[in-house]
Amino acid sequence: MSTAAASCSRHVVAVPYPGRGHINPMLVVCRQLAAAAADLAVTVVVTEEWHALLAAAGVPATLPGRVRLAAIPNVIPSERGRGADHVGFIEAAATKMGEPVERLLDRLALERRPDAVVVDTYLTWGVAAGAARGIPVCSLWTMPATFFLALYHMDQWPPVDGPEVEEGQSCKSLDQYLPFPTLSSIKCSDIKVFRSWELPMKRAAQVFSNVRKAQCVLFTSFYELEAGSIDGISQVLPCPIYTLGPSIPHTPPEGESDKILREKYSDWLDAQPKNSVLYVSFGSLVSMPSSQLEEVAMGLHDSAVRFFWVARDKATTTTLQQIAGDKGLVVPWCDQLKVLSHPSVGGFLSHCGWNSTLEALFAGVPVLAFPVAWDQLVNARLLADEWKVGINLREQRREDGTVSRATISSAVTKLMDFGDDSRQEMRRRAAELRDASQRAIQEGGSSSRSSNSLVRDLIDGRLNVAETSQ
Repeated sequence: MSTAAASCSRHVVAVPYPGRGHINPMLVVCRQLAAAAADLAVTVVVTEEWHALLAAAGVPATLPGRVRLAAIPNVIPSERGRGADHVGFIEAAATKMGEPVERLLDRLALERRPDAVVVDTYLTWGVAAGAARGIPVCSLWTMPATFFLALYHMDQWPPVDGPEVEEGQSCKSLDQYLPFPTLSSIKCSDIKVFRSWELPMKRAAQVFSNVRKAQCVLFTSFYELEAGSIDGISQVLPCPIYTLGPSIPHTPPEGESDKILREKYSDWLDAQPKNSVLYVSFGSLVSMPSSQLEEVAMGLHDSAVRFFWVARDKATTTTLQQIAGDKGLVVPWCDQLKVLSHPSVGGFLSHCGWNSTLEALFAGVPVLAFPVAWDQLVNARLLADEWKVGINLREQRREDGTVSRATISSAVTKLMDFGDDSRQEMRRRAAELRDASQRAIQEGGSSSRSSNSLVRDLIDGRLNVAETSQ
């Protein structure tokens, strides 16, 4: 244990789900915990592969001295092949990670017994591992609170298949069947899609059986954004909840190659007029058919809107740049939050992962939503229907499931049209949510108060297993 951590009287172990969209917000939470208590140390448990990836990116150097990384063996498929066999990856995380994490917990206890374990909600074995050792478990949910509330009540979802289903039910909202108005953005058609993903739904059922046994649940959202859903969760969960978001990742130190790349795209962005650029990124995991990527590229080209696209590999980057011509810039990497915050960026074409959604809100940038899977469908609906800061392209798919270049071109033009009154209203709403998200994490803000309350409750023993299980 590091010298700084060894002098601390409190110790928390954090176990993120092994994916970028889960590790990044977990690291943000660990920084918050360390900042809220000077005598609290945090050990973050990742696989050996992720330990190496984080080290190569310089992440350990950005962490407070009282936050350290620890590794377990690579018992899950490599991150590089995760997209090719996502089902196998989910199964491995659910069935193979628990044992090595428990062994590590026992080794750490020889130095000092952990006062709490913060474990990703999707790691269903985490609550039992803590309970077996008498250690309080804080379950971290890295998706919107609204999606949590919907999944928590999945056993009450209405049927959406079969001849008995009334015509038009697929357009009905979930709040017509459950007493939570904030579920109005989730449609029965979404529920049908969720149920078609059998393994994720099977695991989700286990997740929400286990989460009821945790000592508390943490959310990377913030109260002002999802007040109704957060209040609803408080009513149904038997344990306390804490909102800590928006969990915006810190940027690691850049290497020389990143500096060169950043200089290239920074110069390009600096040369563009204010709010004229559409930022395009579909995240680190989303896999999209090449035919759909081409439709997106051609649609962007046809729109005549400037765009800045982050693709994942050099081959894709080269192909897209050829299609883009002089209309835009395509790069393999960027500092997303800094790009979103650049004055030239006026819109974001996104897959709507929760981290990207929070970053868009934090930067005050309207979103053209292109959701592909799982919570992205809900995030897109929240952006377009609930918060009214976006346009949802999923509603404009053809019968084959793709979105045409003409549809994309039209939607891009609408999003980036500053002369349209509805777009002006969208930008006003985005600015309001930007201010709200930034206030939440400032001293005295709702998430700052919640973070301080969490640490006090941990230190004072109010989250102990014996106390919360009565």
